[in-house]
Amino acid sequence: QLQLVESGGESVHTGESLRLTCEVSGFTPGTYAVGWFRQSPGKEREGVSCISFNGNGTKYESSMRGRVTISRDNDSHRVYLEMINLKPEDTAVYYCAADVRESTSFPNMCLVAPLLYNYWGQGTTVTVTS
Repeated sequence: QLQLVESGGESVHTGESLRLTCEVSGFTPGTYAVGWFRQSPGKEREGVSCISFNGNGTKYESSMRGRVTISRDNDSHRVYLEMINLKPEDTAVYYCAADVRESTSFPNMCLVAPLLYNYWGQGTTVTVTS
């Protein structure tokens, strides 16, 4: 069964750090890219970051660029999102998603475009208070 499960969300104060984890099951490493997205109350879902099919390529959106690092461990089937210097405007539900393909000509690439992602987790909540 194809599944993504996020964890690590919690309530923190401004300036603190968090690491979110996306545990992926039912996929073969190398056949999927992973993206992190977030949605705040009353706002549209926005992209945060993605990591490529082979883990060698990453992309960061302007929303959190410079304050997040994405990484993946194919041995443990986990993708991480390290977030530092958190701000109240980072309060949101964070989702990881997988762009699954049978094959790709661009294993080093990923795009932070929600429509490309065909499997989604349930989300983990991050709350940042001043």
